[in-house]
Amino acid sequence: MKKSIFLTLVILTGVMFSCSEFEEDFLEAPAQSSAEPSVIFSTPDLAKGAVDGILEPMGQTNSYRGRYLPFYGFNTDSEWNYSSDDVGSSQGELMTYSATPTNDQMNRDNNVWAMMYLGIERANLCIEGLRTYGSPEPGTALGQLLGEALTYRAIYYADLMKTWGDVPARFEPISGETLYLPKTNRDIIYKQIIADLGEAETLVGWPNENSRTNTVERANKAFVKAFRARLAMVASGFQQYPDGGVRRSNDPELSVQNMYSLALNEAIEVINSGQAYLEPSFETFWRNYNEESINAGGESLWEIPFAAGRGRVAFSFAVRHRGVDQHTGQARGGIAGPLPTVFYDYDETDTRRDVTCVPYQWGNPDDGFAQQELVGLETWYFGKYRYEWMDRYVTSTNDDGLNKIYMRFAEVLFIAAEAANELQGAGAAAPYLKEIRRRAFPSNQHPEKVDMYVNALTNSQDMFEAIVREHKLEFTGEMERKMNLIRWNLLGTNLDEAKVKMFNLKNRIGEYSDVPTTLYFKYEEDGETLDVYGLNRNETTNPGPEYSEKDWTMLEDDMINSIYKLGVDPDERQFWPIWQVFIDASNGRLENDYGY
Repeated sequence: MKKSIFLTLVILTGVMFSCSEFEEDFLEAPAQSSAEPSVIFSTPDLAKGAVDGILEPMGQTNSYRGRYLPFYGFNTDSEWNYSSDDVGSSQGELMTYSATPTNDQMNRDNNVWAMMYLGIERANLCIEGLRTYGSPEPGTALGQLLGEALTYRAIYYADLMKTWGDVPARFEPISGETLYLPKTNRDIIYKQIIADLGEAETLVGWPNENSRTNTVERANKAFVKAFRARLAMVASGFQQYPDGGVRRSNDPELSVQNMYSLALNEAIEVINSGQAYLEPSFETFWRNYNEESINAGGESLWEIPFAAGRGRVAFSFAVRHRGVDQHTGQARGGIAGPLPTVFYDYDETDTRRDVTCVPYQWGNPDDGFAQQELVGLETWYFGKYRYEWMDRYVTSTNDDGLNKIYMRFAEVLFIAAEAANELQGAGAAAPYLKEIRRRAFPSNQHPEKVDMYVNALTNSQDMFEAIVREHKLEFTGEMERKMNLIRWNLLGTNLDEAKVKMFNLKNRIGEYSDVPTTLYFKYEEDGETLDVYGLNRNETTNPGPEYSEKDWTMLEDDMINSIYKLGVDPDERQFWPIWQVFIDASNGRLENDYGY
């Protein structure tokens, strides 16, 4: 069972954009007070509470919990949110690259933007306090805590920049002189947090090296190194800049050569450490995740920790349950899912396919018992999140307590493959791609689907395209795709291609000409599990009279076109606008770019 971290505020409260009375009281407490910074940040047990409090803003309703995680990361060439086709919906415009600064979901002073900066302020106070009053050396409790604080601040900044581009940089606690800040060139922030993570990795322990690193709910060295590698790839990648178009950074320190070299070195150190690895079975990994196994040292590197009464990962993304049934007391899930083409883009023997793409929901229960029900071609669910795989019976109205995986070891292999391919050629990338595919296919398929497939990728362009395809098959449903499409300069191109592919599927032409138009189904002996024939290509023969039929053609033009708003260029809307409430409260220092 999950051992939840109860993230208390402890000593760090206050609101964004102000020097709160609390902060003033905290900084000027009596000499012997337990709230005195010199006491708190020189005492590991007290400092732990302060550092844990850095992440508490993530659990607020309008923060990661209820706004950011459900809505950021859509729509991509593999994932869409089902509010996308709701014309005029304030939720829908967040996913269709048409958000406005006054968006009803986001334009609130306690929105995720404010919560991210609240987390940053708490991190700044901890970092300053630990450096000033503690002795945060490698191998010490205070050193571990400083490394965590640096890492959590980097997480907030990384998410701010991938969502809004250039943002204000605040690396010291708020003062009267820094109350209002303009946006900072993101290159400066990337360089700072990459350097911070370089320091952090010398301070935090490897998984299970100390009592703070025995779960994936706190930062460890494997995660910090992997996260640093990710940020190096992003910082040197393509992205929209205010001064015109989509390009790479002009800063020579963030060149592809420099950043890919850093990323490759960090990734190889994680791989060679033996402190993280791929779970041998893709399905077992996701079952363990839903069972809330949080032991460090495996595939999951770090997770946003939600207590049992917080967090909406299953509530948002699990296979849909229409009512309270034998598997859950929370009738939810299913606000988003894979594009209908994704299932058919997998090889039929790829074990990731049926874990990732689920074509059914749990229907309205009869006396508390529900059956799986086929939904329709245009509605699929993310099978990586399932109430039926959880050990707990969730009864909360809105929250399920399931952590959000922020990074896992598979991404480290992808980073190593991409960086090695760029710097050293396809042959250097091949072992990492093979490791990913070796887990994906049964052993009897390895000669063809792993060795022959990868060995045929003899030039860097072919290898890069294979990495992009494989990334989709590995990460669909984890909302990591958008960030990578942007840095590859493939966002608009792949969204357009996704629309073409969905029209081809609808019309059963091109690569989808052999997809059946009728499914046949019956129930297994347990009375709840579907036995389906016709999902695979060329399965067109009626398997027998015990099977019922389901039309498998419904895919409407409006739904396909809702992947982004008609008339919008996604490459000109890579970021959300800063919400108007923060523009208005900035004393004229903030403004929107990108035509908002």
